[in-house]
Amino acid sequence: MAEKRDYYEVLGVSKDVSADELKKAYRKLAVKFHPDKNPGDKTAEDKFKEIGEAYDILSDDQKRAAYDRYGHAAFSGGMGGGGGGGGFHDPFDIFREVFSGAGGGGAGGIFESFFGGGGGGGGRPQRRDGPQRGSDLRYGMEISLEDAAHGCEREIEYERLNSCKTCSGSGSTSGSGKKTCRTCGGVGQVISSRGFFQIQQTCPDCSGSGEVISDPCKSCSGTGRSKERTKLRVKIPAGIEDGSRLRSGGNGDYGSKGGPAGDLYIVVQIKQHDIFEREGDDLHCQMPLSFTTAALGGETTVPTLEGKANLKVPAGTQNGTTFRLRGKGMKTLGEDHHGDLYVHVQIAVPTKLNAEQKEHLAAFAKSFGETPSSTMEESFFEKAKKFFK
Repeated sequence: MAEKRDYYEVLGVSKDVSADELKKAYRKLAVKFHPDKNPGDKTAEDKFKEIGEAYDILSDDQKRAAYDRYGHAAFSGGMGGGGGGGGFHDPFDIFREVFSGAGGGGAGGIFESFFGGGGGGGGRPQRRDGPQRGSDLRYGMEISLEDAAHGCEREIEYERLNSCKTCSGSGSTSGSGKKTCRTCGGVGQVISSRGFFQIQQTCPDCSGSGEVISDPCKSCSGTGRSKERTKLRVKIPAGIEDGSRLRSGGNGDYGSKGGPAGDLYIVVQIKQHDIFEREGDDLHCQMPLSFTTAALGGETTVPTLEGKANLKVPAGTQNGTTFRLRGKGMKTLGEDHHGDLYVHVQIAVPTKLNAEQKEHLAAFAKSFGETPSSTMEESFFEKAKKFFK
């Protein structure tokens, strides 16, 4: 296995770097090497994971102190630490805080990368005889384009495994029914002989925990966990994109044997809008424009996510002309900036005319010497003659 690089070197900072400067350095590198910007680039993906791991350690005061004293050995096993090989940050973790409200584990929601996953809470395998981390949960949420543009708060309700209220998570009816397993003597492993060989196996009676419950709780069958409905206030940041994942730390299933809870992932889907189409931070819309306004010019109103905006239309505007309204698009996530709104003009041709209107239109065409074909049409057919010879 390749030797790990110094975490300060990975992030390009000095050892006395402040928390703010550390965050800025991490954000810059994370955006540069994010897999979404480097599809299929294994080198970029590895660098992305490396800087995420480095930031995970250095952004935590206790982990940083341990790293400064012992280096990588602080997290390579046996010295405590936080398991510096897994569960690293996504770059969007530092862009905005998303969650607030109830639900075991508190606030702290952020955007989670699809690379580096958040599915297990660390790279090291967990021992069966120790605390077990709870499972991560997924929740799908659909919001409108307006909610995505302005940000919003929603209350969600979902089902999770929580600490059993009957036995307070002990799994025992009396609360003191745990006893040392007689089969393995509390070791969690048993040794059996096979001729000249001895084989060590997980104890079949306590499943490796070293303990058995003499009076298992009826509510949770001795597991110490039971299902319950949980409500949580979720804050959606302005500028969020379709398919983004929000992570709420500790709001997944409760861990067993005193282990930490898993995380809750909320996958955001943005409903299709009746008028606007989104392209990054920009918006596009098709707007009908009357023939007379297109020909004579004038002013019209354009719908935006903030209300109506005035648009000056120059005389002679052609079908398909695009107008750009700066700053009328989506808010850029985590920044004080907005995209643009592109208005694509569609000339509205009347489909029903009364006799008087037809007479006026014919007179208009005659005034141009048309029958009624325009100069532009004549030029086109003149160029097209060679295809009909």
